[in-house]
Amino acid sequence: MPELPEVETTIRQLKTEVLNRTFVDFWTDTPKIIKKPKNINDFKKQIIGKKILNLRRKGKNIIFDLSESKSLLIHQKLTGHLLFGEWKLLNNKWVPAKKNALAEKINSYIHLLFVFDNNKMMALSDLRKFAKVELWDKDKLENSDVFKKIGIDPMDKNFTFKGLKEILKNKKGPIKKILMNQEIIAGIGNIYSDEILWDSKIHPLTKISSLEDKELKKIYLSIKKILKKAIKLKGESFSDYRLPSGERGNFDKERKVYRRENQQCFRCKNSIKRVKINNRSAYFCPFCQKNDL
Repeated sequence: MPELPEVETTIRQLKTEVLNRTFVDFWTDTPKIIKKPKNINDFKKQIIGKKILNLRRKGKNIIFDLSESKSLLIHQKLTGHLLFGEWKLLNNKWVPAKKNALAEKINSYIHLLFVFDNNKMMALSDLRKFAKVELWDKDKLENSDVFKKIGIDPMDKNFTFKGLKEILKNKKGPIKKILMNQEIIAGIGNIYSDEILWDSKIHPLTKISSLEDKELKKIYLSIKKILKKAIKLKGESFSDYRLPSGERGNFDKERKVYRRENQQCFRCKNSIKRVKINNRSAYFCPFCQKNDL
C-alpha cells in the first residue's frame, strides 16, 4: 500500500499537471470503487465541469479541492496508484498513447480514467480493485469522521518530540503497531515502520510503555529522517507503486530491513528476521534491535 512518501510524491507530481485543469469526462469499468455518491451516473454528472483548485494530502488520502466547494478524495489502498498521461482504447483495453514508463505491466490495470480540458488524462491502475473514490462537499469532508479520526501528520510543523510524547502517553501495545495506527500517527505503514525502527535500533515488539525518553527521541528523529529521505527519493516501488509518470521511486536502494528476511543486516551482518504482529509482518535485526523485555 502506498504510504506517506508515495502519496506525497504522487501529489507533488500531479500538482504540476492537473492544477487549474477541468474535468470534461470520466470512465470506469469498476463502479464499486466509487463510494460516494454510490450512483455512478450521479458521480459523473457532478465531477464533469469541476476545476481542480488545490491538491493536498491527509494521511494516505489524496484530496483534490474543486470548484463549487467540492472535494474529491482518493485513497489508493493496497495496489492502486494514480497515473498521468494519454491513453487510447484498443480492443476494449486502455493502452498508453506513447511507449514510455506507463506501458509497464503494473500500470496496465486501468479501472478509472479522468479526462481534462487539455485532453490529458489521470488514470487509476489498481490490480486488486480496492481503491476508494469519494466526492464530498468540502466543508462536510473537513468535519467528517473520516478526517477526525486521522492522527497527526509526521511532516506537520506541529509534529514535535514533545507532541509525540503527549500523543503516545497512555498508549499500549508494541511500538510497531502504534506507529502503524492511522488514528495516532498518519501515513506510516509496514514499510516505513520497519525502516524507522531499524534506524532507531528499537525492536518492533517493544512495548510502548517501556520506552524511555531517549528511545522515543531516537524514534522521533528516525521518523523525520526516513520519511524525508523517502520523499526525496520519490517512494518505494519494489511492489505495485509507481509515480504518476509510470516510473519507479528510488527508495529501494535505501531499504535496510523491510522484506529482507534472512539477508545480512547492513550494520552488524547478522541475519534479518521476521515476526508476525496482528497478522502483519515486522522485519528486524535481532542483534541491533534487541528486545530485553
